[in-house]
Formats: sequence, C-alpha cells, structure tokens
Amino acid sequence: MLPKHGMFAMVAAALAAFAAGCGGSSYGDSGPPTLPPTGDLSTGPAACNGSAAAEFSCSGVDLRSRVPLTAMGGTTGNDVWGWADALTGSEYALMGMANGTAFVDVTDSDNPVYLGILPTETIATPWRDIKVYQDHAYIVADASGAHGMQVFDLTRLRGVVAPQTFSEDARYSDYGNAHNVAINEDTGFAYAVGTNTCNEGLHMVDIRTPINPLFAGCHAVFDTHDTQCVIYAGPDVNYTGREICASSAESLVEFADVSLKPAPVTISTATYPQLGFVHQAWLTEDHRYLLVGDEFDEGTFGVPTRTIVLDVSDLDSPAFVFTYEGPTNSIDHNLYVLGNRVFEANYTSGLRVIEMGDLSNEEMTEIAFFDTFPDNDATDFDGARSVYPYLPSGNVIVNDIANGLFVLTVQ
Repeated sequence: MLPKHGMFAMVAAALAAFAAGCGGSSYGDSGPPTLPPTGDLSTGPAACNGSAAAEFSCSGVDLRSRVPLTAMGGTTGNDVWGWADALTGSEYALMGMANGTAFVDVTDSDNPVYLGILPTETIATPWRDIKVYQDHAYIVADASGAHGMQVFDLTRLRGVVAPQTFSEDARYSDYGNAHNVAINEDTGFAYAVGTNTCNEGLHMVDIRTPINPLFAGCHAVFDTHDTQCVIYAGPDVNYTGREICASSAESLVEFADVSLKPAPVTISTATYPQLGFVHQAWLTEDHRYLLVGDEFDEGTFGVPTRTIVLDVSDLDSPAFVFTYEGPTNSIDHNLYVLGNRVFEANYTSGLRVIEMGDLSNEEMTEIAFFDTFPDNDATDFDGARSVYPYLPSGNVIVNDIANGLFVLTVQ
C-alpha cells in the first residue's frame, strides 16, 4: 500500500469512495490507474480561436505543444516544475511521473525535446514532488521504502542529444517517503512535509551546499500536506525579515516562524467556511493575502471550484475574506501566483488563469483557461495536477495525469 498519514489517510479513503460513487477514477490505495493511450490527441501547435485549440476547449490560451506520457517513458503524471538555464537561456520542464522524473527541453515551445528520465528510488507512486535550487532539482515521493530526497544537477542536461536514463547526484535519506517538498530559494532550505518523520510536519533540510543536504530541524506540530516558506515582507512589521511558512495542514492553515531551525514556533492557525481538506496555498506577492485550495470541498459540499482568500496582514490573527467560485465543478489542485494573476491546475477543467484586483472588495475574475482534459469537467480526480508559470519566456507548463506535458502561451 502507498503511504498515507494522519487526516490525509481519512481524506484519501473518502476521496476513493467519493470517486467510486460518482463512477470516476481514484488512486485510492492501489496506485495509479491504467489509463487509455492518448496519442490521438493533438500535440500542437494550435492557436485558441476563441473557444478551442484543436480538440481542447480554451479561452485566451494557445497550445504550443503536448508531449504524451508514452513519449517520456511514463504512465501517469503528477507534479511539474521548471528550470531556466541562466548560462544558455534554455528552458526545461521537470515532469513528475509515477515511475520517475522526466526532463524535457521546452526552449522551442513548438518542438519540445525529451532528454531522459531519473527513475524513482523505490516503487511507482502517484505522488511525486519537485523543486529547484541553484540549478539542482530536489525530488521526493510518497512511496513506501527509503526513497528520501533525490538531488539532480540540472546542468547535466546541457548538450544532451539523445534520451538517457539518469542517476541522481546525491540523496538525502533522513526520511523515507515525503508527500511534498518546498524550497525557500532566498535562504537555501528545503521543507519536506508528510514524511515518516517530524510527526508529518515540516522536516527542514539545509541545501545551501546543493549536493550535501543536511538535517536542520523539525516543526512537528501539525500533519502538513504542503507549504510555502518565504522571507516575510508583508504589512505585519512584527515579522519583517523573518522566515515564515504558510502551511496547508489538512484541517487548518498554519503560519510558523522557522527562522531558528532548532526552535520553530507556530504563530497562528486559521480555518474557513465549508472546509474539506486544506490542500495547498500560495501568498500574494505583497504577502498580504493567502490563496487557499481545498481538494475536498467540491465533492463534499457540492460547490463550484473554490479559491479561498485569507487576509494575513496580521499574521497573529489571519482572517477569512471571501471565497472565489469558478465556472466549473472541477476539483482544484495546485495554484501559483505571478503578479496579479493566479494560475490554477484544476483537474478536469485544466489550467485556469484568474486575475486579482482589490481582494478586500472580492475582485477576482477568470480571464483565460485551457482544458487539458477534454473528456469532461466532472468533480473527479483526472486531468491537470500542477502548473508552473515562472519560465522567463512567459510560457506555462502543465502536467496532466493522463495527457502528459502541455506547453501553453497565455495570449
């Protein structure tokens, strides 16, 4: 069985039952499903004509290319991150798959090139997560056994002319499984969550020497599903310059001061109406608001896709502001903020781009979308798992569970 812990275990079981009841798919405890081949879908390029790009529904987003999972030696997709080589200007997609991490050169967005795969350390799993620090990828997996955190020097991708099976450059083994990993690039610390250590809370790792990761401390207060850690630069002057983690802790949101790794402290916690499972969250760039994705509320409460907005201008007392409701009933998964835009990977409805105005006046509007999963927009666990909007080119990459890598351009 794949490891699931704490409240995540209960939610995973509930998700499996919910999906089965709806006739949909769920990973449950049996690993990723066997999915039909998707090679017959368009691989682009295809411009969005206002309502469609090839067979994909869209508005304001062009398909540059799609790389099927089979072309990357994979079966099902999960996380995605990106890397831009400062020396060459090349851009890469780092594609999490059940059996490992694929590397794809997306510099020519219409003609991506698959470079190879770093195999999983243990067994295949639907849960893999990837982040980057100083030209190195840090990869964790929620898989049984001693997977740990793989470290891969991304500069090895330079000059690759034929697909390879890569090996890691180092591995951190003070935990086995981890559901997610976050990295604060400003401090050089990685934060693994949902591990078999630290009571499934923050497992902190010093990666300032990239290929020599060292244990730095635990924040073992709440079972944690995901986190974002920053040097705080928001309106609360009591925490200016402190390293703060905003954590999605399954039944609540937690803010923690992790400036002193041997002695991290909880600052505050927050909840919101119709809370199902606090899955993932991201701060606005001014650190005034936190945008929260709940993976269970659509199925539990019968609501449209929701993004919850918390006012965190007072970190000691975060406050619920409002809930933005999207135009579909799909389940939201991962969201990231770039400027005044939110890029959401919302399972069966694909990439959604939301523009933020004055959040205190509840100003959020969907301005573009690209549906990577043309079958339906059901409240189900198929489709887009994650999105990366930070490539210097402005292109956006998406990992779809069944349909692979999408390279997209927002018009």
